[in-house]
Amino acid sequence: MAESDDGAHAAVLFDTPIGVCALAWTDRGIVRFRLPESTPDEATMRARFARARLREAEPTDLARTVIEAVRRHLTGRFDDFRWIPLDHTGIPEFHRAVYRVTRSIDPGHTLGYGQVAARAGRPHGAQAVGQAMGRNPIPLIVPCHRVLAADHALHGFSAPGGLETKQRLLEIEQTPGFGEPTLF
Repeated sequence: MAESDDGAHAAVLFDTPIGVCALAWTDRGIVRFRLPESTPDEATMRARFARARLREAEPTDLARTVIEAVRRHLTGRFDDFRWIPLDHTGIPEFHRAVYRVTRSIDPGHTLGYGQVAARAGRPHGAQAVGQAMGRNPIPLIVPCHRVLAADHALHGFSAPGGLETKQRLLEIEQTPGFGEPTLF
């Protein structure tokens, strides 16, 4: 299902264990993914569809398979999502390199911004990695939540729900240091 004549991508809303998510696709692959708002509301998501030039459509086989994989992942049956074809049309080459590196991070693991920068070919580009992460149109599938500051702290997560969502995703994936009881 390619772009329609008006340039809109096909998209669908779907329920998950953490709230209503959105998925958009083209003939080439997944082009957008939206995590739930902190207070999931379908009307808000539909309004975002309109602003993002997304039109509701029946899911293709690929979209249905991705939706089921996302649901399973969010219940603790992890998927690395690397099998999902992505449509990165119009995305700068450095951002694509950053997203390739980010997709290589397994659930339950993390890398620092500097590590991602080095693996993407720009050893001193930690800030540029942060900018790429902030523009990631396909969070979770391109798991930007697995990229942390050098001190392993949670900083800047532009997806809906912000740092709370980032921490929740890391907890779901049983990432060491997140969601575990502490002594204090």
